[in-house]
Parts: sequence; C-alpha cells; structure tokens
Amino acid sequence: MTERLGLIIGNRIYSSWSLRGWLLARQSGLEFDCEVVPLRQPDTAARIRARAPAGKVPALIDGGLVVWDSLAIAEYLAERAPEAGIWPAETAARAVARSACAEMHSGFAALRQAWPMNLKRRGPALAADEAAAADVERIVALWADCRDRFGDGGDYLFGAWSAADAFYAPVVSRFLSYEADIDAAARAYCEAVWSHPYMGEWRAAAESEIWAIEAIDVL
Repeated sequence: MTERLGLIIGNRIYSSWSLRGWLLARQSGLEFDCEVVPLRQPDTAARIRARAPAGKVPALIDGGLVVWDSLAIAEYLAERAPEAGIWPAETAARAVARSACAEMHSGFAALRQAWPMNLKRRGPALAADEAAAADVERIVALWADCRDRFGDGGDYLFGAWSAADAFYAPVVSRFLSYEADIDAAARAYCEAVWSHPYMGEWRAAAESEIWAIEAIDVL
C-alpha cells in the first residue's frame, strides 16, 4: 500500500461521521491527505462516488484500497498502526470499547435527528422528545460505566484516548452545542474531549469553512 493515505470527509462543521474517521486517522500517526467534499451540494454524490463507490464519508484511501465504513477504518488503522492505541490493550476493555462504538454506529437515531452536529451552534435546544431524551440517558450511563470500569489513568472513556472517544466526539459536540442537561461527570468528560488537541485541530480547520447547510443551521 502507499505510504501516504487519503481521507475523504464532508464539512467539518456538520459531518459527524467525518469527524470520527479523521480522529482515527489522526490518532494512527500515519501521514494522510484530507479532501473535503461539501455536503448537500448538486455534485456531492458524484464527487464522493468518484473516489469511494459507496458514496459515503468518511472514506480512507490506501493506494487501490478504499475503506468506507468508520468501524472498518478503525480496524484497518489499528492494524496499520498497532502502537497508536486505537483500541485499549486489555482484552475486556477492548471488547467493551468495540461494543460501545458499535452501539454508537447503529443507534441513537432519535438524538441524531433532533440534534444534528453543528459546530457553529451554542444555545439551549428545544425540548428533546422522549426518544431523544432516552438516547441522552443511555449515552450518559454508558459513559459512566466505561469510566468506572476502565477509566483509571486518564480523562477518557478507557483512560487513554481511543477509538471510543473518536466515536463519541460528535455526541460531545451535540451535548455542548445544544446545552444538554447532563450530570457533572458527563460534562467533565465532554470538556476533556472538547479540549483534546485533535479536537482543537478539527475545530480550527472548521472555522475556515465557508459552506452552510441552512436546514441544520435553523435548528
């Protein structure tokens, strides 16, 4: 495979899955070039499919190989860079981290719908519906369980920064953007993720973006 990877992402302001893929690539320590394809434009689908046939972001490009799913990207990068600590080293912690990422990957649809990621937004949300509120409650409980069982030695879900934190970083963004009513421990975790250097790099790059998605901005 090529020495330098490529990563296709959507707008940093709005694209939650892109954030996950970028954080994983950044943690790997491997060199990569990042291509931003603005979402919800007339040519968005065509531009993404030209590089990634599934038409989804993020997509990791390694020579002739395309890895187009965030969980697959996590596993691929963990194999390419085993020293990066993308997954926790201990067996039980690693299994729980994978379970937490899989739950994020396939769940919490109500929260995603009610509170789309928008790095520009700050202010209280309209009251969450019952399903979204249940998603918030479950996420806070999951975070507490991971921290209680595996969080010694650091501020993140499994102590050191891992794929689990990358997968929940967009949730952190949502909780801060919409001023979620969460407990002190969950808020402390949010602040730790938000202040991580990788998140700082992402946010700084997002500030220079000129694209807007009105349907999200009005929420």
